[in-house]
Amino acid sequence: MNSISVDFSKPYGRVKHFNAVNNGPTAGFRGAFGNMESWAAAHIPYGRLHDTSFADEWLVDVHRIFRDFDADENDPANYVFTPTDRYMTRMFSVGTKPYYRLGASIEHSHKLGTYPPKDYLKWARICEHIIRHYTEGWADGFEMDVEYWEIWNEADNYNPTGNPCWQSTPEEFVEFFCTVCPYLQEKFPNLKIGGPAIATFGHAEWCELFFSKMQKRGVRPSFISYHRYNKDVTNFVEYVRGANEVMEKYGFGDIETHLNEWNYIRGWRDENFAHTVKSIKGLKGASFITGVMCALHPEKLDMLMYYDGRPNSFCGLWDTTYHTTLKGYYSFIAFDKLKALGTAVESVNDPDLYSLGATDGKNGAVLLTYFDQNDGIPDKEVRLEVRNYPLKAGEALRVRYNLLDESHNLENVREAVFTTGSFDLILDMPPYVSYFIEIEKE
Repeated sequence: MNSISVDFSKPYGRVKHFNAVNNGPTAGFRGAFGNMESWAAAHIPYGRLHDTSFADEWLVDVHRIFRDFDADENDPANYVFTPTDRYMTRMFSVGTKPYYRLGASIEHSHKLGTYPPKDYLKWARICEHIIRHYTEGWADGFEMDVEYWEIWNEADNYNPTGNPCWQSTPEEFVEFFCTVCPYLQEKFPNLKIGGPAIATFGHAEWCELFFSKMQKRGVRPSFISYHRYNKDVTNFVEYVRGANEVMEKYGFGDIETHLNEWNYIRGWRDENFAHTVKSIKGLKGASFITGVMCALHPEKLDMLMYYDGRPNSFCGLWDTTYHTTLKGYYSFIAFDKLKALGTAVESVNDPDLYSLGATDGKNGAVLLTYFDQNDGIPDKEVRLEVRNYPLKAGEALRVRYNLLDESHNLENVREAVFTTGSFDLILDMPPYVSYFIEIEKE
């Protein structure tokens, strides 16, 4: 029998912002097909504004807000803020903070916004005015609590068909970043200015150039952001550890880190891509979400941001057409309940099992799932060992089994009462099933 052991006597810190996403909610079209209510119920803490312009060509991207680079950047008339104003206001209305990506959405075909700015400092001043509009009220703007400002996206995303994110050399990008980042940090010392949304630390030469040049120039971003797409949960753990080694090598080991694009991928082409999208939309995608959240939580990583909260092929939270909730949505609901408890506790898992426990000192919970990327894997019988739950003489614990499978969306399927602080639960777990086990003192 496989086992999971969760020890409530071993807390190791707050439950992190691992339930952040890319982008924000949709208000729907002609009064229908919005997801504002379900989005608010998930308590998503941050939405990274990247590829947001796929929903509206006027949104977020620097070249869409400031459309004529030769115009006067000090004149409010040269900025188109209104569509992004509405979008960000909508995000705040459902309790999600924008995490603003300064730059351009990915450009797979025609290139427009991913060329290097012809004047780096002017581009930085344009960004300065965008930030002042949203945080200091410039140009009839706002005083929004937008703390994270990310410079660019995936400049290292070169492939045989070209780079969809940066139309120049790695050396030129590093010069660009090392110009813009310290400029904005000087102007906004109370905000977090960082980036650069690295596509993959597998681009070792690119990463070494980027971090070594920053080290030599004395540039220290407020946070480092990077991405990962893979089919194996354990690969994410290995990847994050490898990324941390690179950052530590160049003296950036103490900086906040965000894995701010991630999702399941079996392959980017043909039948592998079809399998990927189908998996993301179903129970397998939900189990993958839970597995990654749980497996990475003890690692040195400050934030996870799922791609994508915007209903599309890579959104496992809402249906693309009707924006009704999918199985992956309930993985986020379960994780939010852990965050509400506040403090994570140590867990030990057998292979293909992933768990995270949390407590508020009185009540507790364990989120767990069974994920293997291969199809046709066997069912498991799992012993969940709850250890050292704080319980005084005469007290009892009520345990609720909430199930996420093809037929249930975290509904309570069983209850039990225990009078000791250490006990075992036996769970029948077909592939991709998740449980959210609630423990309450009676």
